[in-house]
Amino acid sequence: MAGLLSGGRKGVLLGPELLFISYTANASKTMKILKPHVSLNVTNIDASVAFYERMFGVAASKRRPGYAKFDLESPALNLTMQERAPTGINASHFGVQVASSVDVQEAKSRFENSGLKIFTEEDVECCYALQDKVWVEDPDGNSWEVFVVKGDADAMSPRATQGDKAACCVPASKSAPNSCC
Repeated sequence: MAGLLSGGRKGVLLGPELLFISYTANASKTMKILKPHVSLNVTNIDASVAFYERMFGVAASKRRPGYAKFDLESPALNLTMQERAPTGINASHFGVQVASSVDVQEAKSRFENSGLKIFTEEDVECCYALQDKVWVEDPDGNSWEVFVVKGDADAMSPRATQGDKAACCVPASKSAPNSCC
């Protein structure tokens, strides 16, 4: 359910909770947001998939070794998870899936004009998908991506197939042992 928030901003609401604020404040165009994205690190992919299938009442939309994706319409959510050894850090990163590469470029421009440090990736294979994306990092080090999925890919990422499982879904400048899509 979309709603109007203070300052004329638009938001996506799930019940009483705000899920995402769209970029309408001080912007001439509204980004065509498809849904928020959350990526979890899990210790047992099969147990996690079974849990989320019961929770959401639908099967995972994509399964690969050590990886699963739920591309939900209600609630509007792109939830991915990858199997990792326990570290105490369960959230890999956060993101906003958009409709097109043009939307990614508009987000990049807005971030740059706002003075944010960015990292971009174009035609990158990540999470078994071909994507364009722009990354920013909040003051606490949480990574956010604005991305578009352009098609399927055969590998988690080219670097992941070479044994570097941390290479997917974090900017190359921030590759960390417990991060992926």
